[in-house]
Amino acid sequence: MRLKDYPQIIRKAWAGFDNSIGVKFVEDISAKVSTNHVFRVTLDNDDKVVAKLSYFGKYEHFKEDHRIIQALANNLLYPFENVLAKSLVKNNQVYTYRYQEDFVDTWVVFYNPIRAMNRLPRRLEEDHIRKLGAEAAKFHQACFRASRSIPKSSKNLRTDIHHLLEILETDTGQYEHRGYINILKKQCDIFMKNIQRLNVSSFDLMPVFVDWNIGNFSVTDDMKLFSRWDYDWFRVSSRVMDFYFFSRVCSNVGDRTVFSYLIGPLMEDRFMIFLQEYHKVYPLTENEVRFMKEAYRFFILNYVIKYGKYFFHRSYCTKLQREAYELYFPSIDGFDADKILRTLKI
Repeated sequence: MRLKDYPQIIRKAWAGFDNSIGVKFVEDISAKVSTNHVFRVTLDNDDKVVAKLSYFGKYEHFKEDHRIIQALANNLLYPFENVLAKSLVKNNQVYTYRYQEDFVDTWVVFYNPIRAMNRLPRRLEEDHIRKLGAEAAKFHQACFRASRSIPKSSKNLRTDIHHLLEILETDTGQYEHRGYINILKKQCDIFMKNIQRLNVSSFDLMPVFVDWNIGNFSVTDDMKLFSRWDYDWFRVSSRVMDFYFFSRVCSNVGDRTVFSYLIGPLMEDRFMIFLQEYHKVYPLTENEVRFMKEAYRFFILNYVIKYGKYFFHRSYCTKLQREAYELYFPSIDGFDADKILRTLKI
């Protein structure tokens, strides 16, 4: 529900950034699948910038994430130095604007528009999958190298799951998740025990975007990563967090706008092809492979259950959360890490 005149908030935000030039137009170019809003802003001289407006989570996390993304965008080396959209900076810091009035608390960041080249087809050919696997590995290597020089993140897997458990103890959480509290606590408990057993804190940690779909990145004619935008699920974590969405891009049914979050794509032979090519460039460990199902469990707990109402429109959120209990959680034990280990000869 739109409580405020967002274009007017964008205009105020721009005035705080540069009041020497006005705003001519503000156009909503949001994907309309989440509660985040993206606007194309045309200035009086016809220059254009992109504005992202969000009211989900905490302003401090929004600000922190964009500081990390900006540092990453600046520190990625060739051939990825121009892959990420860069935020506008004022006084040597990423410029963010916070609007607070009555019950409204929302935040804005501006980006330079980023160029896009080719989008992948909805269903990839085997050659696409092989090249995407190798390219994803090279990009992860570049992100890991850059991770040593970026600001620290205050969020990690444990803090996010603890936050969900805290919510479940509140009156709001008890009502919102009524009937499923014990299921969620059990899933959280399994996750926490398994990341301890797998020693996930020892994995290579790097900036990851989690959500990869054919609508948020572009490639060159020879399948090199050209540009990436849409940072809603950005975090600093294991590279394995990206794999579920890469498996969806590679899946036999292809990337779809009407979707569910079934675990099946992680087990498809087509994703094995992706992993084989990835593994040649940036080898995976046995524990990282065994962590794939926990990364999936975390995705369902954190992004579908805990934050689903912010990332998806109400009807879709209800559908996905219902499927989480009926399909997603019950299917996790069907994940066969040994199939991947055999494929990769680990």
